[in-house]
Parts: sequence; structure tokens; C-alpha cells
Amino acid sequence: MRYIKFEDIENAVRDLCLSAAYDLPDDVLNALQNSRSTETSDRGKMFLDQCIENAAIAATERLPICQDTGFAVYFVELGRDAQICGGTLYDAINSGTARGYQDGYLRKSIVNDPLFNRVNTGNNTPAVIHLELVLGDCLKITLAPKGGGSENMSRIKMLTPQAGIPGVINFVVNAVTEAGGNPCPPVIVGIGIGGTFEKVAYLAKKALLRKVGAPNPNPDYATLEEEILKKINSSQVGPQGLGGNSTALAVHIEYFPCHIASLPVAVNLNCHAARHASVTI
Repeated sequence: MRYIKFEDIENAVRDLCLSAAYDLPDDVLNALQNSRSTETSDRGKMFLDQCIENAAIAATERLPICQDTGFAVYFVELGRDAQICGGTLYDAINSGTARGYQDGYLRKSIVNDPLFNRVNTGNNTPAVIHLELVLGDCLKITLAPKGGGSENMSRIKMLTPQAGIPGVINFVVNAVTEAGGNPCPPVIVGIGIGGTFEKVAYLAKKALLRKVGAPNPNPDYATLEEEILKKINSSQVGPQGLGGNSTALAVHIEYFPCHIASLPVAVNLNCHAARHASVTI
């Protein structure tokens, strides 16, 4: 058994908050640059230039890429031979989140009650934590801050099996095009297919963690990703919804077995500032 200290997790999470806020991952930046080279709209090119310049300023000046520094969403893999000492894993992550958002002067966007008492918690906690138990004795933490603009454009639909591939494509493409400029395109489209109501939403969000443009290892789903991406980019929504052929940087699908009577599909969009950072302890 390997023991991992509470404070080591707290410190690592604090640093993740700053890194995710300031540093656009290389795969996202490369995708923006590639889209700039193929964009046909002058306004689209101008906006993409601004996105690329903004990322450079954020990294150099250590400033947030976007003023909406998001809900802190964590994907955590805990090895079965690792044990947290000095407190709980959840408390360590929340404490590190509070420190990171306070130390980095990042915007705090979380209210303590969604309906009756919408008072800001003041430190961007509690975080959303997705925990998976894995082999080994390590702890891997990935932070994917999620802004309100893109998150509000999420969609889920419990299709029937007879809807098939055309039904999935139509639902996803319509979700992206109807969102227009609200999620700050060019977006990355996370799609979940299968599972149950709650599982498919998780799959759609987890799909956003994949390296931008990396195809699903299943060739059938990889082909479907390509087809959906082409349809989305032919919609002419374009960067920031102002027209052009760069509406989406990538389409990523994650899937899971489902009930014989069901075909759940979920869409979770990430804006062009697709922030994430990981650490392994």
C-alpha cells in the first residue's frame, strides 16, 4: 500500500487550477492554427487570429484565457493500492481548488444553492469530482474547467433504437447549429452514446478530454466522428457564430453498452478555450 498525503494532493490541485486557467493545451492551439489556415471567412480568420493571440498573452502574462474560469470539474483515477492519509480525497481536491482560485485571482462562479439561495460560495467550490478506481498505486487528477456559456448548450435525448445512425447525426448537428455563437465556437463536440440517462452525459463530457482530433479507436465510431464534423462545419455557423467553415475543431465520441429499448445520446460542447490540465502523484 502506498500512502499519499492530503497536502500533496491539495498543493497539486492548487497548481492545476492555475495551469488550466493560463495555458491552452498544445493540441487545442494546434487545432486553432489549422482551422485558421483553412477558414474561408474573413471575419472567421480575424476571430481565430484573436483566439491564438489571446492564448499567447495568457500564457506569457499568466492571466486567464477566459474571464469565465469555470466550474472546476475533475476526472480522478485512484489506484487501488493507494490510500489518502490526513483527510479525504474529496476534501483535498476542494481545498486545493479554493486555494487555486483565490491565489490566482480567478473568477469564482459557484452559488451554494441552484434555486432558492443563489449566494456565491466565494472560492469556486464545491468541485464536481468523477472518481474511477484503477489498478496501481498512483493518483491521477485531470481538471477540465467548464464555463457557463458552453455548458448551457448541453443536450441529451433518449432516442429509440430505430432512430439509428441518422437519428444520432441529426440530433448532434442540430444541437450544435442551434447553439450558434453561444458556446463561443469553434467548439469541440463531446458526444456520449449508450449507457443510461446519467452515464451518457458523463461520456459526453469525458469525450472532451481526448487529444483534439484523435479518432475513436473503433473505426465505425471514428467514421461517424468524421461525418458529423463535416456536417457541422458545412453549416456555416463559423467562429463566434459569425459565419465560416470552422464551427467545430473536432468531434469526439465515447460509447457504452445500453438497454435493448434505448439509444441515449448526449452532447457536451467545449468552447475554443478548451482548458484542461493533469497531474499524477
